Amino acid sequence: MKNVIVTGGSGKAGRAVIEDLTRNGFGAVNVDTIAPWDPDTPSLIADLTDLGQATEAIAGADVVVHLAAVPAPNMLPDGETFRINTMSTYNVFSAAMKAGVEKVVWASSETLIGIPFDREQPRYAPIDERHPRLPEFHYALTKLLGEEMAGQFYRWSGIPFVSLRFSNVMEPHNYPRFPEYWEDPSRRAWNLWGYVDARDVAQSVRLSIESDLDGHEAFLIAAADTCMSMKSVDLMAKVFPDVELRELESDHQTLLSIDKARQLLGYEPGVSWRDYVEPPS
Repeated sequence: MKNVIVTGGSGKAGRAVIEDLTRNGFGAVNVDTIAPWDPDTPSLIADLTDLGQATEAIAGADVVVHLAAVPAPNMLPDGETFRINTMSTYNVFSAAMKAGVEKVVWASSETLIGIPFDREQPRYAPIDERHPRLPEFHYALTKLLGEEMAGQFYRWSGIPFVSLRFSNVMEPHNYPRFPEYWEDPSRRAWNLWGYVDARDVAQSVRLSIESDLDGHEAFLIAAADTCMSMKSVDLMAKVFPDVELRELESDHQTLLSIDKARQLLGYEPGVSWRDYVEPPS
């Protein structure tokens, strides 16, 4: 049984990841600054912006899943977000290298693709991993630096690193709000109407651990559809009429391409908002 350290395991994505890993035979330990919701979850309270605490927490791990971070912009002053996210990521990667882990999987972000598309429009859609990385604020910049660090830590250590660019993470109680977006497509155009269920986040993490990937690879992780009832081609025509729209295979196909994750990880989203909310006829 692999010993997996999950940093940030008390958060929305972290809870789902720990549950999924435990259910599939992994030994998962949560490392966070706050206690987990489930008191039975093996856990350690640690401040990962401190290298010594990060090193102690990760010692003996087989795999590290790094989810701990300030999870969104505007929660703290920009400088604090930058400091916490960048230092914790550096410390976790350093501790993982020192521990000689088998693999590091970590939470990058969809924000790298240019979200919220106010200054620059997408180069094309569906956006894939070849799209330029265009961080527009300090939070996104920390994720860009994290991906750069992942590539260099792989070069130094030979440990595979997987950067998962999660879309807007949702849980079942979020889906009844989706109809609020349908009358005005511009409300959720900021990330091309993307989302991903926390259980599919967990799936992508487990598949990354189980994969035989080498080097540093980045993947967009999203649901198979958009959060909207309108067809994807109509959404693009209404909000981004000048952006190149590449071939779509279904009416409501995600505009954040998950083809690479499907091909290299075997990722297949299992949850849609349509499982919880009836779309209009």
